[in-house]
Amino acid sequence: MYPQSKVPPVRPRSSLSTDDHHYRIRDCDSRHVRKKPDNAFLTLVGFCLVLFVLCAFLLGALIYVGRNIVNAPAFTTAAVTNGNHSEYFTNEQLFSPANLSILRIRTTTDYSTSLATHSSANIKMKSATLAIEPAIAAASKVLQKLSYRLPKEIRPHQYNLLLQPDLVNKTYQGSITIKLEVLKPISYIPVHAKTLNVTTEEVLQLSEAGAPLNKLTPLLTFAHPSLEYWVTEFSDELKIGNYSLRLAFNGSLTDRIVGFYASSYLDTKSNQRRWIATTKFEPTYARTAFPCFDEPALKASFIITVVRPTNGGYHALSNMPVASEVVNGNVTEVTFEQSVPMSTYLACIIVSDFASQSKTVNGTLEGADDFEMRVFATSNQIEKVTYALETGVGITEYYIDFFNVSYPLPKLDMAAIPDFVSGAMEHWGLVTYRETALLYDPTISSSANKQRVATVVAHELAHMWFGNLVTMKWWNDLWLNEGFASYIEYKGVNKVHPEWDMLDQFIVSDLHNVLELDATLASHPIVQTVESPAQITELFDSITYSKGASVIRMLEDLVGEDKFRTATNNYLYKFYYSNAETEDFLSEIEALESDFDVKLIMQTWTEQMGLPVVEVQKDGNTYTLTQKRFLSNPEDYSAEFEESKFNYHWSIPITYFTSENAEVARTIFNYNDNEVKITLNSSADWIKINKNQVGYYRVNYAAEQWGELTNALIASRGKFSNADRAHLLNDAFSLADASQLDYSIALNLALYLEKELDYVPWRVASGCLSDIRNLLYYTDSYRDFVVFVRKLIVNAYQNVTWEVSGDHLDNLLRVNILSLAGNFEYQPMLNEAATRFTAWLSNPSERPDPDIRVAVYNFGMKSVGDEKTWDQVWELFINEQDAQEKAKLMEALAAINSPWILQRYINLAWNESYVRGQDYFTCLTYISRNRIGQSLVWDYVRENWQRLVDRFGINERYLGRLIPSITSRFVTQTKLEEMEAFFAKYPEAGAGTAARKQALETVKFNIKWLEQNKEKIAKWLAEQNTGSVTTPATITEDASS
Repeated sequence: MYPQSKVPPVRPRSSLSTDDHHYRIRDCDSRHVRKKPDNAFLTLVGFCLVLFVLCAFLLGALIYVGRNIVNAPAFTTAAVTNGNHSEYFTNEQLFSPANLSILRIRTTTDYSTSLATHSSANIKMKSATLAIEPAIAAASKVLQKLSYRLPKEIRPHQYNLLLQPDLVNKTYQGSITIKLEVLKPISYIPVHAKTLNVTTEEVLQLSEAGAPLNKLTPLLTFAHPSLEYWVTEFSDELKIGNYSLRLAFNGSLTDRIVGFYASSYLDTKSNQRRWIATTKFEPTYARTAFPCFDEPALKASFIITVVRPTNGGYHALSNMPVASEVVNGNVTEVTFEQSVPMSTYLACIIVSDFASQSKTVNGTLEGADDFEMRVFATSNQIEKVTYALETGVGITEYYIDFFNVSYPLPKLDMAAIPDFVSGAMEHWGLVTYRETALLYDPTISSSANKQRVATVVAHELAHMWFGNLVTMKWWNDLWLNEGFASYIEYKGVNKVHPEWDMLDQFIVSDLHNVLELDATLASHPIVQTVESPAQITELFDSITYSKGASVIRMLEDLVGEDKFRTATNNYLYKFYYSNAETEDFLSEIEALESDFDVKLIMQTWTEQMGLPVVEVQKDGNTYTLTQKRFLSNPEDYSAEFEESKFNYHWSIPITYFTSENAEVARTIFNYNDNEVKITLNSSADWIKINKNQVGYYRVNYAAEQWGELTNALIASRGKFSNADRAHLLNDAFSLADASQLDYSIALNLALYLEKELDYVPWRVASGCLSDIRNLLYYTDSYRDFVVFVRKLIVNAYQNVTWEVSGDHLDNLLRVNILSLAGNFEYQPMLNEAATRFTAWLSNPSERPDPDIRVAVYNFGMKSVGDEKTWDQVWELFINEQDAQEKAKLMEALAAINSPWILQRYINLAWNESYVRGQDYFTCLTYISRNRIGQSLVWDYVRENWQRLVDRFGINERYLGRLIPSITSRFVTQTKLEEMEAFFAKYPEAGAGTAARKQALETVKFNIKWLEQNKEKIAKWLAEQNTGSVTTPATITEDASS
């Protein structure tokens, strides 16, 4: 998102004393004979001396002129004070390397007054592109001491922050006074700062009571762009004690959707574009908004002042309630109450003209006060916040009871932001969301949209306790924040919507996808060492969220709900307003559980990547269990990977039940045991291990036992819960994919689907069957497989119909079955979609029901779409103001079968007036899912990679994740080599490093899968009576999947 620097990158700190322009000293060759110089040589030497003198004279003249320019008064866009008079600089002078690196110190007695003299027009951010200047490198004594981590000798206690955004020119100015404590003598104060122009204004030594004692004069102040610091350096060490550091800064609100940035929306009442300013700081973007100690363990209180426009209906929001407002003509200074101690990434500021709805949250606990929850959105969408408000209140009251800790702040706001890079962000007391994750309109939003709002709200509100009240000490323990919230969100939604079966939905929404990733060499441990911003950003992946949630779910089942909840309560009380590590949380659980070593069990899951497969062998009434690491690609077993002190064995909580006893039995398969035996009291037709797939492992039975389970499913699927049926499908196909189970066994198991009518099992089945379809797409077996799947879905299709009901799970099932039928070109579905699509375009104001809208839009466009149709949908798309409806139309536009129209779509999507930056990667992903569009997007991304990096930044994790989303269906060595060549051409991956590795592993798996399974599946299909399909359809070239 920031322009690429044309300045050479900063050298590693180990080589700061070198000069890039110096050649290396070459070794002398003693065999060379010294010769007498001839006349030509002497002439050349003389000429060089003359040139040297001329260059020296020119350099001196330039220095003299430059000093005069700097010291001369001139009109400027920014004013800075020095002593009792003001120095004015032009933009070019103000942002020159000399002034940015601070060879002089500018101080002011009251920066809040000097703000009024600053003009924010046309400020261009240059500081982020500057390397350490030679003068600084020579003068500084602390460069070698700097690293990505802040020094432990300093700790902040309070930030007094003032921000003044200019919504006309899209810039802002600010000042910050940081009260800090020096714990050990240190000669420098580094604060994080990036894309900011910073000036050190004043440094004071304070008494214990906070009164000024001495004013300190820094030796140097300078930016360190590669480490993202602003450094104030002193000639002598600062003594132990209290200090204050005051800094002035300015920045841009444009070309970004992180940090402090501008967002806009169209006010449909006035037909005018309205601008707001908002923030998003996690993980390391607070430093792009204001100088700070941007590490999670360095909690401090905030007193935030925001200068907003007086007119235009604007107001300011922050983490805390408003303490005072002072009107000063066209601007109003809003100061908020002092916050509780919190990490910098949790601070939030919004200047907007949003409207709001509010409702009281019951404090629930004895003596706890009730408080107000408000939800903000643009005024023309304010009626869409009602569902989120009601759901948020119910979930918050549940969390207060669950955690047994009252909500720590006096208010709780939520806001829908038009431009937002993530789904949502848990800023304490002011949670921000993408509009699709907070707004719900029953005339536009589907059941899936509604569930999305509920789960995102539940996730973010869980963070108010787990993450905000108690925060990880460092990002390596991010999983504890995100994993816990990702699991507890299901409990929160289940409380307000018990009819949604959210606890079963966990396995299809979180568990299964991460099991797939974790079975590759592209995975990583839950807890890992990170330092740089790029490494930190990469942590925000499905291992941290979904595997973290799955392991916590397994832990709760292991120790029991009551103990887990009590331990969580104790943990929150013990580390109230503080920071903690994984060890601290597990200690609280172990304090209540003495039957087994909780910490040791959990270490096997958090400190090594991957997962086990438990293999089961039957001998009479005895079942012998062994374990090994599960890898999806058979070739990976011979690969080299990171060593593990547990040798890739796990302590596995085993649960099981049988045909004769539905009660769940338990044992633990310790990592250092070779096997575990289960002996039943009497014989059973079948045993099912891993009840409801609560354990994070796969289970493989002998062929005979798989046959017993298959027969039981076909005869009476009700003997297995929805979760157990989903588990059997998921394990069977995953094991077959990995060549650890004959594919005929998995396909035989799938035959029971002809009678399946529940959402969770069908969600798993549709994923498995679609994956096989994609892999077989260019093979002779494709037609036979499509016909086979059509036979499986006929009964479900006839049951769900196109008529939407009031049952949430029925509606989710309907969408799933219609999409599956469409992807497998089931002709009755395609005909109906085309009919409804044509009827809609003839009268666009009469839209299909939200719960069938995606099916109508996508498969209608696929079936009958042409240029005229596409243009009509495009006009609807660019004029649509609702974010959820816009997303549906954006996906429909990608379903057209014409390659030239798809290429046009790719080109149009670059224009942010058509596709917001937050939606750009989603748009490209939609197009790449179309078989015709896949190669177009792949070529476009390769040809325009540098352009994408220039716009979004190499550390934009969604840019990195675009690659695996495009390439996931590649199945040839040629495509793999294209990827390798592309990565070699652009080796710098930033936050997309892990995503590239994941993409390569996926394609290698696809190639191996075809090699191992194509003939087996073809043989099985040939043996089936596929000619019995009641409604055959002609196989046509499929453009989208």
